Amino acid sequence: MLLRTAVTALFALIGTTASAACTGVNYLDQITATQQTQLDAAVADMPFAEGLIWEATKGADTITVIGTMHIYDPRLEPLRDRLSSTITNADLVMLEATPEEEAKLQEMIVTDPGRLFIVDGPTLPEMLDADTWGLIADAARQRSIPPFMAAKMQPWYLSLMLAIPPCAMDDMVSGVRGLDQMIIQNAEAAGVPMQAVEPFTTLFDIFKNDSIDEQVDMLRVNMLSPAVQQQMFVAMLDRYFAEDVGRLWELARVAMSDIPDLDPTEAAAMFTQMQEALLDTRNRNWIPVIMTATQTHDDIVVAVGAAHLIGEGGILQLMQNEGWTLTRVTE
Repeated sequence: MLLRTAVTALFALIGTTASAACTGVNYLDQITATQQTQLDAAVADMPFAEGLIWEATKGADTITVIGTMHIYDPRLEPLRDRLSSTITNADLVMLEATPEEEAKLQEMIVTDPGRLFIVDGPTLPEMLDADTWGLIADAARQRSIPPFMAAKMQPWYLSLMLAIPPCAMDDMVSGVRGLDQMIIQNAEAAGVPMQAVEPFTTLFDIFKNDSIDEQVDMLRVNMLSPAVQQQMFVAMLDRYFAEDVGRLWELARVAMSDIPDLDPTEAAAMFTQMQEALLDTRNRNWIPVIMTATQTHDDIVVAVGAAHLIGEGGILQLMQNEGWTLTRVTE
Protein backbone atom coordinates (compact mmCIF):
# COMPACT_ATOMS: atom_id res chain seq x y z
CA MET A 1 0.00 0.00 0.00
CA LEU A 2 2.78 2.45 0.84
CA LEU A 3 4.48 1.64 -2.45
CA ARG A 4 1.34 2.44 -4.39
CA THR A 5 1.00 5.67 -2.40
CA ALA A 6 4.62 6.51 -3.19
CA VAL A 7 4.05 6.10 -6.91
CA THR A 8 0.87 8.18 -6.79
CA ALA A 9 2.48 10.98 -4.79
CA LEU A 10 5.26 11.34 -7.32
CA PHE A 11 2.67 12.36 -9.91
CA ALA A 12 0.58 14.54 -7.55
CA LEU A 13 2.13 18.01 -7.52
CA ILE A 14 1.14 21.27 -5.91
CA GLY A 15 -1.63 23.15 -7.69
CA THR A 16 -3.06 20.06 -9.37
CA THR A 17 -4.25 17.86 -6.51
CA ALA A 18 -7.34 17.82 -4.38
CA SER A 19 -9.87 15.47 -2.87
CA ALA A 20 -13.57 15.32 -2.28
CA ALA A 21 -12.81 14.92 1.43
CA CYS A 22 -11.24 18.41 1.47
CA THR A 23 -14.32 20.46 2.32
CA GLY A 24 -15.05 23.40 4.55
CA VAL A 25 -13.61 26.91 4.73
CA ASN A 26 -12.19 28.34 1.50
CA TYR A 27 -8.71 29.88 1.78
CA LEU A 28 -9.72 32.56 -0.73
CA ASP A 29 -12.18 33.86 1.86
CA GLN A 30 -9.38 34.19 4.43
CA ILE A 31 -6.81 36.22 2.49
CA THR A 32 -6.26 39.91 3.15
CA ALA A 33 -7.25 42.72 0.82
CA THR A 34 -3.58 43.20 -0.03
CA GLN A 35 -3.23 39.51 -0.91
CA GLN A 36 -6.38 39.66 -3.02
CA THR A 37 -4.96 42.60 -4.94
CA GLN A 38 -1.72 40.67 -5.43
CA LEU A 39 -3.67 37.67 -6.71
CA ASP A 40 -5.78 39.75 -9.09
CA ALA A 41 -2.69 41.45 -10.52
CA ALA A 42 -0.92 38.13 -11.05
CA VAL A 43 -3.69 36.70 -13.24
CA ALA A 44 -4.82 39.89 -15.00
CA ASP A 45 -2.58 39.50 -18.04
CA MET A 46 -1.64 35.84 -17.69
CA PRO A 47 -1.92 33.94 -21.00
CA PHE A 48 -4.45 31.11 -20.93
CA ALA A 49 -5.30 31.74 -17.28
CA GLU A 50 -8.77 30.22 -17.72
CA GLY A 51 -9.96 27.02 -19.35
CA LEU A 52 -9.40 23.29 -18.87
CA ILE A 53 -9.90 22.06 -22.45
CA TRP A 54 -8.29 23.60 -25.53
CA GLU A 55 -8.18 22.61 -29.18
CA ALA A 56 -4.94 23.33 -31.04
CA THR A 57 -4.89 23.13 -34.82
CA LYS A 58 -2.14 23.44 -37.40
CA GLY A 59 -2.74 22.28 -40.93
CA ALA A 60 -4.41 18.87 -40.79
CA ASP A 61 -3.27 18.19 -37.22
CA THR A 62 -5.44 18.57 -34.13
CA ILE A 63 -4.31 18.40 -30.51
CA THR A 64 -6.80 18.51 -27.65
CA VAL A 65 -5.06 19.79 -24.52
CA ILE A 66 -6.70 18.89 -21.20
CA GLY A 67 -5.76 20.29 -17.81
CA THR A 68 -6.19 17.46 -15.32
CA MET A 69 -6.48 17.01 -11.59
CA HIS A 70 -4.52 14.03 -10.31
CA ILE A 71 -6.67 13.03 -7.31
CA TYR A 72 -10.35 12.09 -7.36
CA ASP A 73 -13.36 14.33 -6.85
CA PRO A 74 -16.89 13.25 -7.86
CA ARG A 75 -17.27 16.46 -9.89
CA LEU A 76 -14.75 14.96 -12.30
CA GLU A 77 -17.33 12.43 -13.51
CA PRO A 78 -19.23 14.89 -15.77
CA LEU A 79 -15.89 16.09 -17.14
CA ARG A 80 -14.97 12.49 -17.91
CA ASP A 81 -18.27 12.04 -19.77
CA ARG A 82 -17.68 15.27 -21.67
CA LEU A 83 -14.26 14.03 -22.82
CA SER A 84 -15.25 10.44 -23.58
CA SER A 85 -15.71 10.78 -27.35
CA THR A 86 -12.58 12.93 -27.63
CA ILE A 87 -10.51 10.17 -26.05
CA THR A 88 -12.20 7.39 -28.01
CA ASN A 89 -11.65 9.12 -31.36
CA ALA A 90 -8.02 10.10 -30.73
CA ASP A 91 -5.19 8.16 -32.33
CA LEU A 92 -2.79 8.93 -29.45
CA VAL A 93 -3.18 10.00 -25.83
CA MET A 94 -0.17 11.67 -24.21
CA LEU A 95 0.11 11.93 -20.41
CA GLU A 96 2.65 12.72 -17.73
CA ALA A 97 2.74 9.01 -16.96
CA THR A 98 1.10 6.02 -18.59
CA PRO A 99 0.61 2.67 -16.82
CA GLU A 100 3.93 1.61 -18.34
CA GLU A 101 5.79 4.47 -16.64
CA GLU A 102 4.09 3.81 -13.32
CA ALA A 103 5.08 0.13 -13.52
CA LYS A 104 8.69 1.11 -14.24
CA LEU A 105 8.65 3.53 -11.33
CA GLN A 106 7.26 0.91 -8.97
CA GLU A 107 9.93 -1.55 -10.06
CA MET A 108 12.67 1.05 -9.57
CA ILE A 109 11.50 1.84 -6.04
CA VAL A 110 11.75 -1.85 -5.18
CA THR A 111 15.14 -2.42 -6.81
CA ASP A 112 16.67 0.94 -5.89
CA PRO A 113 15.04 2.12 -2.64
CA GLY A 114 17.70 4.79 -2.17
CA ARG A 115 15.84 6.87 -4.74
CA LEU A 116 13.14 7.58 -2.14
CA PHE A 117 14.58 6.46 1.16
CA ILE A 118 17.71 7.14 3.18
CA VAL A 119 19.53 3.82 3.13
CA ASP A 120 22.87 5.01 4.52
CA GLY A 121 23.93 7.71 6.93
CA PRO A 122 21.89 9.85 9.33
CA THR A 123 18.10 9.84 9.21
CA LEU A 124 15.99 12.99 9.39
CA PRO A 125 15.69 13.13 13.21
CA GLU A 126 19.48 13.15 13.30
CA MET A 127 19.70 15.95 10.72
CA LEU A 128 17.11 18.26 12.27
CA ASP A 129 16.60 19.97 15.62
CA ALA A 130 14.12 18.28 17.93
CA ASP A 131 11.37 20.88 17.53
CA THR A 132 11.46 20.77 13.73
CA TRP A 133 11.45 17.00 13.66
CA GLY A 134 8.57 16.95 16.15
CA LEU A 135 6.46 19.10 13.81
CA ILE A 136 7.35 16.92 10.82
CA ALA A 137 6.64 13.68 12.69
CA ASP A 138 3.23 14.99 13.77
CA ALA A 139 2.43 16.06 10.20
CA ALA A 140 3.40 12.59 8.98
CA ARG A 141 1.12 10.90 11.55
CA GLN A 142 -1.80 13.04 10.38
CA ARG A 143 -1.23 11.57 6.90
CA SER A 144 -1.03 7.96 8.17
CA ILE A 145 2.75 7.87 7.63
CA PRO A 146 4.49 6.30 10.64
CA PRO A 147 7.20 8.67 11.93
CA PHE A 148 9.79 5.87 11.84
CA MET A 149 9.15 5.59 8.10
CA ALA A 150 9.10 9.35 7.55
CA ALA A 151 12.47 9.49 9.29
CA LYS A 152 13.96 7.40 6.50
CA MET A 153 12.42 9.27 3.55
CA GLN A 154 14.52 11.48 1.35
CA PRO A 155 13.61 15.03 2.44
CA TRP A 156 12.40 16.06 -1.04
CA TYR A 157 10.06 13.09 -1.19
CA LEU A 158 8.70 13.60 2.31
CA SER A 159 8.06 17.24 1.38
CA LEU A 160 5.85 16.08 -1.51
CA MET A 161 3.94 13.78 0.83
CA LEU A 162 3.44 16.56 3.38
CA ALA A 163 2.20 18.90 0.63
CA ILE A 164 -0.86 16.64 0.44
CA PRO A 165 -3.27 17.59 3.25
CA PRO A 166 -4.59 14.88 5.57
CA CYS A 167 -8.05 15.27 4.04
CA ALA A 168 -6.73 14.00 0.70
CA MET A 169 -4.74 11.01 1.91
CA ASP A 170 -7.56 8.46 2.22
CA ASP A 171 -8.29 8.50 -1.51
CA MET A 172 -4.59 8.34 -2.33
CA VAL A 173 -3.90 5.39 -0.03
CA SER A 174 -6.96 3.52 -1.34
CA GLY A 175 -5.79 4.03 -4.91
CA VAL A 176 -8.73 6.19 -6.05
CA ARG A 177 -7.34 8.40 -8.80
CA GLY A 178 -8.26 11.54 -10.67
CA LEU A 179 -8.93 12.65 -14.24
CA ASP A 180 -5.62 11.30 -15.59
CA GLN A 181 -6.60 7.78 -14.53
CA MET A 182 -10.10 8.21 -15.95
CA ILE A 183 -8.58 9.17 -19.30
CA ILE A 184 -6.25 6.17 -19.14
CA GLN A 185 -9.20 3.86 -18.48
CA ASN A 186 -11.14 5.29 -21.43
CA ALA A 187 -8.11 5.04 -23.72
CA GLU A 188 -7.50 1.42 -22.70
CA ALA A 189 -11.15 0.52 -23.27
CA ALA A 190 -11.05 2.08 -26.77
CA GLY A 191 -7.66 0.60 -27.65
CA VAL A 192 -6.10 4.05 -28.11
CA PRO A 193 -2.29 3.99 -27.72
CA MET A 194 -0.71 6.08 -24.97
CA GLN A 195 2.64 7.81 -24.65
CA ALA A 196 4.32 9.67 -21.79
CA VAL A 197 5.53 13.21 -22.41
CA GLU A 198 8.59 12.66 -20.21
CA PRO A 199 10.72 9.86 -18.72
CA PHE A 200 9.43 8.34 -15.48
CA THR A 201 12.62 9.45 -13.72
CA THR A 202 11.98 13.16 -14.33
CA LEU A 203 11.07 14.09 -10.76
CA PHE A 204 14.11 12.26 -9.43
CA ASP A 205 16.27 14.21 -11.86
CA ILE A 206 14.73 17.50 -10.71
CA PHE A 207 15.58 16.93 -7.07
CA LYS A 208 18.74 14.82 -7.22
CA ASN A 209 21.14 17.77 -7.24
CA ASP A 210 19.51 19.61 -4.35
CA SER A 211 21.56 19.69 -1.17
CA ILE A 212 20.12 18.30 2.06
CA ASP A 213 19.74 21.89 3.28
CA GLU A 214 17.69 22.78 0.20
CA GLN A 215 15.56 19.69 0.64
CA VAL A 216 14.95 20.52 4.30
CA ASP A 217 13.85 24.01 3.21
CA MET A 218 11.25 22.29 1.02
CA LEU A 219 10.02 20.43 4.07
CA ARG A 220 9.57 23.67 5.98
CA VAL A 221 7.67 25.22 3.08
CA ASN A 222 5.14 22.39 3.27
CA MET A 223 4.63 22.76 7.00
CA LEU A 224 1.45 24.84 6.79
CA SER A 225 -1.03 23.90 9.49
CA PRO A 226 -3.49 21.14 8.51
CA ALA A 227 -6.34 23.65 8.75
CA VAL A 228 -4.65 26.05 6.32
CA GLN A 229 -3.75 23.20 3.97
CA GLN A 230 -7.36 22.04 3.94
CA GLN A 231 -8.54 25.59 3.25
CA MET A 232 -6.03 25.77 0.38
CA PHE A 233 -7.34 22.58 -1.19
CA VAL A 234 -10.94 23.71 -0.85
CA ALA A 235 -9.96 26.87 -2.72
CA MET A 236 -8.06 24.91 -5.36
CA LEU A 237 -11.04 22.63 -5.94
CA ASP A 238 -13.28 25.65 -6.29
CA ARG A 239 -10.97 27.31 -8.83
CA TYR A 240 -10.30 24.11 -10.78
CA PHE A 241 -13.97 23.42 -11.43
CA ALA A 242 -14.47 27.12 -12.22
CA GLU A 243 -11.69 26.59 -14.83
CA ASP A 244 -9.84 29.47 -13.17
CA VAL A 245 -6.47 27.73 -13.35
CA GLY A 246 -4.23 30.79 -13.21
CA ARG A 247 -5.75 31.88 -9.91
CA LEU A 248 -5.46 28.31 -8.64
CA TRP A 249 -1.69 28.35 -9.21
CA GLU A 250 -1.04 31.90 -8.01
CA LEU A 251 -2.96 31.17 -4.82
CA ALA A 252 -0.13 28.84 -3.84
CA ARG A 253 2.30 31.75 -4.24
CA VAL A 254 0.15 33.92 -1.97
CA ALA A 255 -0.09 31.13 0.62
CA MET A 256 3.68 31.02 1.02
CA SER A 257 3.46 34.38 2.78
CA ASP A 258 1.54 32.58 5.55
CA ILE A 259 4.39 30.19 6.32
CA PRO A 260 5.77 31.05 9.77
CA ASP A 261 9.34 32.33 9.97
CA LEU A 262 9.79 32.39 6.19
CA ASP A 263 11.06 35.71 4.84
CA PRO A 264 8.74 37.00 2.06
CA THR A 265 11.65 37.63 -0.30
CA GLU A 266 12.97 34.12 0.30
CA ALA A 267 9.47 32.71 -0.14
CA ALA A 268 9.08 34.47 -3.51
CA ALA A 269 12.45 33.19 -4.70
CA MET A 270 11.62 29.63 -3.63
CA PHE A 271 8.28 29.74 -5.43
CA THR A 272 9.89 31.01 -8.62
CA GLN A 273 12.50 28.26 -8.41
CA MET A 274 9.79 25.65 -7.82
CA GLN A 275 7.75 26.91 -10.78
CA GLU A 276 10.77 26.77 -13.07
CA ALA A 277 11.66 23.22 -11.99
CA LEU A 278 8.22 21.65 -11.73
CA LEU A 279 6.41 23.48 -14.53
CA ASP A 280 8.36 25.66 -16.94
CA THR A 281 11.38 23.44 -17.62
CA ARG A 282 9.20 20.39 -18.04
CA ASN A 283 6.84 22.28 -20.36
CA ARG A 284 9.72 23.28 -22.61
CA ASN A 285 10.94 19.69 -22.68
CA TRP A 286 7.48 18.38 -23.56
CA ILE A 287 6.95 20.53 -26.65
CA PRO A 288 9.46 18.69 -28.92
CA VAL A 289 8.00 15.36 -27.77
CA ILE A 290 4.49 16.49 -28.65
CA MET A 291 5.58 17.99 -31.96
CA THR A 292 7.36 14.77 -32.91
CA ALA A 293 4.16 12.83 -32.19
CA THR A 294 2.28 15.00 -34.70
CA GLN A 295 4.50 13.63 -37.48
CA THR A 296 2.81 10.24 -37.18
CA HIS A 297 -0.55 11.09 -35.55
CA ASP A 298 -3.26 13.50 -36.71
CA ASP A 299 -5.58 13.59 -33.68
CA ILE A 300 -3.75 13.72 -30.36
CA VAL A 301 -4.94 14.26 -26.79
CA VAL A 302 -2.44 15.78 -24.34
CA ALA A 303 -3.68 15.44 -20.76
CA VAL A 304 -1.42 16.96 -18.10
CA GLY A 305 -1.77 18.73 -14.76
CA ALA A 306 -3.81 21.92 -15.14
CA ALA A 307 -1.00 24.18 -13.90
CA HIS A 308 1.04 23.21 -16.98
CA LEU A 309 -1.42 25.04 -19.26
CA ILE A 310 -1.06 28.58 -17.95
CA GLY A 311 1.26 31.52 -18.37
CA GLU A 312 4.09 32.55 -20.66
CA GLY A 313 5.85 29.26 -19.94
CA GLY A 314 2.75 27.08 -20.22
CA ILE A 315 2.36 24.53 -22.97
CA LEU A 316 -0.50 26.46 -24.60
CA GLN A 317 1.62 29.59 -25.05
CA LEU A 318 4.57 27.48 -26.20
CA MET A 319 2.36 25.79 -28.79
CA GLN A 320 1.03 29.13 -29.96
CA ASN A 321 4.65 30.25 -30.36
CA GLU A 322 5.09 27.24 -32.65
CA GLY A 323 2.29 28.43 -34.93
CA TRP A 324 -0.64 26.49 -33.49
CA THR A 325 -4.07 28.11 -33.28
CA LEU A 326 -5.64 27.68 -29.82
CA THR A 327 -9.38 27.63 -29.21
CA ARG A 328 -10.94 27.12 -25.79
CA VAL A 329 -13.49 24.31 -25.72
CA THR A 330 -16.57 25.14 -23.64
CA GLU A 331 -19.74 23.22 -22.93
